[in-house]
Amino acid sequence: MPPNQSGFVDVNGARLYFELAGSGKPIVMIHAGIADCRMWDGEFEAFARSHRVLRYDMRGYGKSLPVEGEFNLQDDLETLLNKLDVAPPLILMGCSMGGGLAIDFALSHPDRVSKLILVGSGPAGLELEAEWPDELIAQSEATFEAGDVEGVAELDMRIWFDGHGRSRQDVNGDARRKAKAMAKRVTEHELKGMGTHARKDAAIPAAERLRELSMPALIVIGENDLPYLRLAADYMTEQLPAASKLVLPDAGHLPNLEHPAAFQAAVLGFLADC
Repeated sequence: MPPNQSGFVDVNGARLYFELAGSGKPIVMIHAGIADCRMWDGEFEAFARSHRVLRYDMRGYGKSLPVEGEFNLQDDLETLLNKLDVAPPLILMGCSMGGGLAIDFALSHPDRVSKLILVGSGPAGLELEAEWPDELIAQSEATFEAGDVEGVAELDMRIWFDGHGRSRQDVNGDARRKAKAMAKRVTEHELKGMGTHARKDAAIPAAERLRELSMPALIVIGENDLPYLRLAADYMTEQLPAASKLVLPDAGHLPNLEHPAAFQAAVLGFLADC
């Protein structure tokens, strides 16, 4: 389904790209830190048949160029929603960094959020003992310093898309190529070195406030996502008062790209009363 409305909105000194489609209760799709709003291509079309759907590129991602100066992602989201007149109650669906942003927004505005869909996410301030692919992460940092966009994107795919216990031979090639194209754009923007994200100071971190969020929440995690995020999914399921968890088998950090039919069916089932 093509968007009813798309383009750029001036938001706190940046120009953010967005797409809106459909009618009904609003769903706001917030992408992962290794992707952009294209990661929701399938969901944007499917969910717009029954809901008003907004997806956008955060500044420094996709078509939203980075700009100089400090910014806050939550402020950007609030301004974008206001300028586009996307009224609550909102269904927030975020992946990874986008899920963390959805949690922060819900904690700041619990009366504006009706449901949360958190994919491969974790709340700010959550400390867990978990294995990390330290060698690959160090290689990625060195490759970034060398300005090798292709090399960084490939390492990002090994860390995040292939995930824990899989290689590139084990995953869907088309989905991986799509994810890699988005990751390359992320690195291209990061290499410009423009803009600094300033998180809002919180006396109590989000990880310790999850019990304040009484709205229904669906926690989605890929079976092959990183161990930390699998543990974070368990933690959120335990702490959020109205949470359920879905584990998608044979999937990494962007499970909707690997198993779109299963992901969309599960989310639409969760939204059946909306």
